[in-house]
Amino acid sequence: MTTEELLKKVRRIEIKTRGLSSNLFTGGYQSAFKGKGMSFSEVRLYAPGDDVRTIDWNVTARAGEPFVKVFEEERENTVMLLVDVSGSAVFGSHTMFKAEYLTELCAVLAFSAIDNNDKVGVLMFSDRVELYIPPKKGKKHILRIIREVLSMKPVGRKTELAKALQYIHFGVKKRCVCFVLSDFLAENYEEALRVVARQHDCIGIHCWDPLERQLPVAGLLRVEDAETGEQIWVDTTSRQLHRQYQESFDRHMSTTQTMFRKAGADFLSVGTHQPYVPALLKFFSQRINQRAHG
Repeated sequence: MTTEELLKKVRRIEIKTRGLSSNLFTGGYQSAFKGKGMSFSEVRLYAPGDDVRTIDWNVTARAGEPFVKVFEEERENTVMLLVDVSGSAVFGSHTMFKAEYLTELCAVLAFSAIDNNDKVGVLMFSDRVELYIPPKKGKKHILRIIREVLSMKPVGRKTELAKALQYIHFGVKKRCVCFVLSDFLAENYEEALRVVARQHDCIGIHCWDPLERQLPVAGLLRVEDAETGEQIWVDTTSRQLHRQYQESFDRHMSTTQTMFRKAGADFLSVGTHQPYVPALLKFFSQRINQRAHG
């Protein structure tokens, strides 16, 4: 991809996702991911019913009458996007590759975040950490993230999610909203996920292609594992193969979802053939309801 082609693609994604992010923001992003801390705002005169523990004794002593500290909820979040750029992301049977779908998801979440005055950072991973961009604010920063995700040529082909999660655990000390965008074709990351989910507000977004769940009927096909390069011949006319193939996908998704829930993290699954904005809006709504009743 030439520099000119890359810039055109960045611009196209910006135009598309910038408008969609306004729908997400007004549709619940701010409420779903509002800050949880409290910060000092001001002092005011004590009023009957105020908690005596909030009295500011220094101001009270100087003024000769009781004053209390007023706190307000911290609105600013730090959002981290952990993006899978392994070999399996370069796959697509529908309108776009998983990698491009993940890029648009990153963009729409990032633009929603900066609308909320949040900082956004990104970590791209395969079987290693490929690139880390520290959290910052601003449109220019978001466009850099989109450009880097689009132009990434990973060194690794496999997926080692545990390494990415460990990097976030040790490298990002302040509590953040952590989106993990992947097909989760990885192993041995359960403990790392539990650690990160205790430290941060963690959400897994499972991105998949319809062909990963439903084989086409096309006779004998030679298929290649995108991460290992292994090739085998399969008979796509076999009903048993179709059933096993679909069951394997469903089992993997169910196992991944259960793992996230047990870790105390949220989980959302979207296919590249599905519009992601309605799925995200529904997810935000569910989080808001959980907060209201939790």
